[in-house]
Amino acid sequence: MSRLAHGMLAGLDEIAEVGRDAARGGYSRHLWQGPDLELRAWFIERATRIGLDVETDRNGNLWAWWGEPGENAVVTGSHLDSVPGGGAYDGPLGVVSALDAVASLKGSGFQPSRPVAVVVFAEEEGSRFGVACLGSRLLTGAIDADRARSLVDRDGVTLAEAAGLAGLDPRRLGIDRAAIDRVGLFIELHVEQGRGLIDLQSPLAIASSILAHGRWRLTFAGQGNHAGATTMAERRDPMVAAAHAILAVTEAAVASPDSRATVGRLEVVPGGTNVIASRVIAWLDARAPSDRQTRDLVADIEVRIRLALAGTGCSLQITEESWSGLVTFDPTVAENLATALGGTPLMATGAGHDAGVLAALVPSAMVFVRNPTGVSHSPEEFAEAADCVAGVSALERMLRSVL
Repeated sequence: MSRLAHGMLAGLDEIAEVGRDAARGGYSRHLWQGPDLELRAWFIERATRIGLDVETDRNGNLWAWWGEPGENAVVTGSHLDSVPGGGAYDGPLGVVSALDAVASLKGSGFQPSRPVAVVVFAEEEGSRFGVACLGSRLLTGAIDADRARSLVDRDGVTLAEAAGLAGLDPRRLGIDRAAIDRVGLFIELHVEQGRGLIDLQSPLAIASSILAHGRWRLTFAGQGNHAGATTMAERRDPMVAAAHAILAVTEAAVASPDSRATVGRLEVVPGGTNVIASRVIAWLDARAPSDRQTRDLVADIEVRIRLALAGTGCSLQITEESWSGLVTFDPTVAENLATALGGTPLMATGAGHDAGVLAALVPSAMVFVRNPTGVSHSPEEFAEAADCVAGVSALERMLRSVL
């Protein structure tokens, strides 16, 4: 094993026990909770160890600078938080690879012509406060600061309260023009979250685009009642309504070419075994190749659900929680980086990333590392050591080409 491989794998090994979820399997690492705080401390120590100076911005994003922060900086990195029961590579691989690529450049005596930083974005998965890429959205102004401050987690804690407990001033959450204006180029390395690289038979690819996608909260209201004393004809059961809705979601996505729609989370109120629910909340994730196709998909889902609810006696309220339009990465940047890697293929992705948020304001690019399982957001997520090494080497070459 090369020194680079050992250093990279050691970085992943150092955090391998942080946030393990015995109930779900995999990892549960959520914004400003115990495992996330431990990972942040690890990042600061690791970055300091290789001679970088770390700062936390007003939105909780971490920046580790090689030299003085300044304009036209080249920034690389990813995130450390996870979905509930997520895999070991989604996010951390990009952070560890960025640190190792910078460490290798420094160790070789390379002198950059532009400022360089490794970044860790906060709450990329949206698993605590429900909005994906929250740290980069706040940084760029892609989410209203007042709306963000009022976001609530499952325990009733607002983002503003959580930020205050984490040592941030919640009044300062929001667009940070000084921080975003100094970014001249952002490159994010990420494990692939699908089978694209398996099909391409390539260890790496450069991202060409990200599907349009969003999240919607579906609230089904009925009448809570006794499970034994209420006849089937007398019921207004929102659990039945939600079940019809989930089937409608699948039917709509199957009918829309290249679309994906998922209900991955339910909350039942009051949640008793012998109680007919009074309210069921479901969360819809919908994605498609264009903004219009995604909007049309959600509209079709709503029509199908409302038709399915006829006769249940239940009502439906739909609330959009987040929206990310189609992202097309700067083709010149993507092609130049692909050329620097010797002709690495370009590939579209259905997974959202912080690079997609930043792409609206600054030149951004992504490099994917092959996932031989094709599975992500799951303990089965994986990447071979040799492919991870290739990713670090590629990231180093990309940084050399732009520095």
